[in-house]
Amino acid sequence: MQGHLMARREGSDAAGPEGKRPFIRVTEVWVPGEDRALTLKDGLYGTLADFEAVSRATRFAYDEGLPGKAWASGQPIVLKDLVGSYFKRGAAAEAAGLTCAVAVPVFRGDTLTAVLVLFCGEDREHIGAIEVWHTPEGSFEMGLADGYYGTAEVFEWTARHINFMKGSGLPGQTWEKDAPIVFADLRAPRFLRWEKAEEVGITRGIGVPVHTPEPGTTVLTLLSALSTPIARRFEVWTPKDGGLALTDGFCEQAGLLGAAPLTLEMGEGTIGTAAESGVPATAADLSGEPDVIASSARFARLTTMVALPVHRASGLAAVAVWYL
Repeated sequence: MQGHLMARREGSDAAGPEGKRPFIRVTEVWVPGEDRALTLKDGLYGTLADFEAVSRATRFAYDEGLPGKAWASGQPIVLKDLVGSYFKRGAAAEAAGLTCAVAVPVFRGDTLTAVLVLFCGEDREHIGAIEVWHTPEGSFEMGLADGYYGTAEVFEWTARHINFMKGSGLPGQTWEKDAPIVFADLRAPRFLRWEKAEEVGITRGIGVPVHTPEPGTTVLTLLSALSTPIARRFEVWTPKDGGLALTDGFCEQAGLLGAAPLTLEMGEGTIGTAAESGVPATAADLSGEPDVIASSARFARLTTMVALPVHRASGLAAVAVWYL
């Protein structure tokens, strides 16, 4: 496998080796305990040690705070007011420069395994998008439930005024396939908003189906710009022969991925652990990953990974992975 592009710790609030600030500043994984309270399992915080300390000392009951409300609603939630809302860590978030959060509940069947929370912060060049698309049960169109776009206001306006049929655009194709899809070039006509994406510098994206007990279909899309990247590499690992195979992806340095027969065992490394447990996983040090991951990370100086298991009613569909 060829190397990943040079990158930095995802949670940090300072620019990386290429002077690029990431779109997502903090990533958290909250898991339920026997007392139905959510506790922090994993997190990427970078230099935001004070916010991390507050988070590790916090618990959420069912329907409490952002993680608890995502659990109760059974749907992803975009929260753009972290100070004057039900968000419990508002003062710490404000001190850390965090202004928006997206909580994604992860279910295996009807059972919640975790809530993945992604935090963003405002700055003048904060470009990218985290979108939640939804279609009610029986509907033929998928519309925007909510999203966060940084400073890409025109692109946001377009998203709020477009619907997708099954098979059209990134949300519609993810809906049709019912599995993660990587769009390596959003400037191609098959991405229906490509002209507006090109105007603001959004270049790549991944669509991830979000399966919950609630009716209807939900798709999470992560759209990345080179100036404030969500990821410099996207991957999709699919169950095969009792393990996992890399079936789709794009790396800013290596180009399209998935042609080489790269495999992992269930339970192997961060990706295999997420697949086996059904719980999202993060890694801030990739040196201990299986060699197929670690060697390319060393070459490109990547430091972080997020692995999100994607389930269907029939079982694991794939693991969506992104790196900085």
